[in-house]
Amino acid sequence: MPAPTFTLRELGAACGALVEGEGATRIRQIGTLHAASAGTISFLANPKYRHLLATTQASAVILAPEDAVHTTLPRLVTEQPYACYARVAGLLNPPRAFAPGVAPDATVGEGARIAASATLSAGVHVGAGSVVGERVVLLPGAVIGERVLLGDDTRVYSNAVVYDDCVIGPRCIIHAGAVIGADGFGMAEDQGVWIKIPQLGRVVLGADVEVGANTTIDRGALDDTVLEDGVKLDNQIQIAHNCRIGAHTAIAGCVGIAGSTRIGRHCKIGGAAMIIGHLAIADEVVISAGSFVSKSITKPGVYTGVYPLAPHEKWLRSAPHIRQLEELADRVRELEKRLKRNEGS
Repeated sequence: MPAPTFTLRELGAACGALVEGEGATRIRQIGTLHAASAGTISFLANPKYRHLLATTQASAVILAPEDAVHTTLPRLVTEQPYACYARVAGLLNPPRAFAPGVAPDATVGEGARIAASATLSAGVHVGAGSVVGERVVLLPGAVIGERVLLGDDTRVYSNAVVYDDCVIGPRCIIHAGAVIGADGFGMAEDQGVWIKIPQLGRVVLGADVEVGANTTIDRGALDDTVLEDGVKLDNQIQIAHNCRIGAHTAIAGCVGIAGSTRIGRHCKIGGAAMIIGHLAIADEVVISAGSFVSKSITKPGVYTGVYPLAPHEKWLRSAPHIRQLEELADRVRELEKRLKRNEGS
């Protein structure tokens, strides 16, 4: 199927951007200012690349009002050029379309309901009693357990697994190798022996949730693990049992979130951050990459807990002092007490 083309005027109307210059300019693809060619549209979201406006070969550009004066090219002018770029890129590069139907070697369990508009590719398994909604696409090797609900327009990529009883909302994307609904790490110790605790909850994903490749979301022990509408997860994230992630929160790769943690709405969590269990994080919190979160965060803001990188030899000299900080603080408090006593005498 040939890629769609649009006029600049059509793109502006679809994205809510002001069109300046020749609105009939035809656009077939998007590219960087450096590599763009005729028929492509580029974007400027970072002022440090402004100088490339003078040499770009793009047919049009997306930029902010303060940058519009720096080019004579046809342009889309918007307060949010990066978001506009995302929308334009989506229009020019729509998701691949699949013909509806069930592949001959796909298997469907007893009582499962498959919408006529859904696609079940080779090697797909849908368990008994599950519901596959309109225009759902299950790519080769995807496994859907029993009594699962897949909302309309959801796409599950190859070798992803959705365990029994989970609920996946409409327009979700689950990338290859993701596991939704595996048992949480629930164990009780008795005289040195671990006793497995049955995990009776589900995983419930809201609408427009995206789950990255090889990301795992554990089912709840008793209550559900819940990701609200619009949550975006990168690759290789671990979300433990009974967590709740607020709407439109975005989490970068390799983050680990321990059980029963509640994360607010519109949060941003940087790559490789670690969050211990049973914490609450407020709405609109930003956690820097690599941070270790060991206590609840009650106010919006940016939080960082990373020891600065240093040459190894310097780190070796500094580390003993860090271990002695508590002792040093006690000594300072004692000196302050003595000073106050001396001042009062």
